[in-house]
Amino acid sequence: MLFSENDYKFMYSALQEAQKAFDADEVPIGAVIVHENKIISRGFNQTALLKDSTAHAEIIAITSASAHLQNKFLDNCNLYVTVEPCIMCCGAILLSRINTIYFGSFEPKFGASGSLYNILEEAKYNHRPNVYNGIYASESKSLLENYFKTKRQNNNNYPIG
Repeated sequence: MLFSENDYKFMYSALQEAQKAFDADEVPIGAVIVHENKIISRGFNQTALLKDSTAHAEIIAITSASAHLQNKFLDNCNLYVTVEPCIMCCGAILLSRINTIYFGSFEPKFGASGSLYNILEEAKYNHRPNVYNGIYASESKSLLENYFKTKRQNNNNYPIG
């Protein structure tokens, strides 16, 4: 599937957020939320920095977007995230009613949008966002692989993945 020029632009912004995470020695995942064709929030993984296992890129971006719009519902918003959302992030996406999710690469160990689970596309919920993948997938995957490769080289006890 071909994506629009704006989709590539917004995913590139998410990749820039992922690079911030990489530079901060965090798992390199980045996200942006777009409303009316404008980025209204950004986030990158900060679980180590904040000592908070819920500080995923998507959660930070959703919190910021809700504050920006002064609304818990993000019906007219799209999320661009470099890596497939996990179960927790899928729950936040459903509860915030984000319209469309674009993600780069699949996450075979924790992914909940097609890898391990497919929570966002189940018909069990009152909200069902559109989900697309593959934008800058190789770049997103490469950032993750480089991060974990470096971690393993620096610490032989560091888990793979």
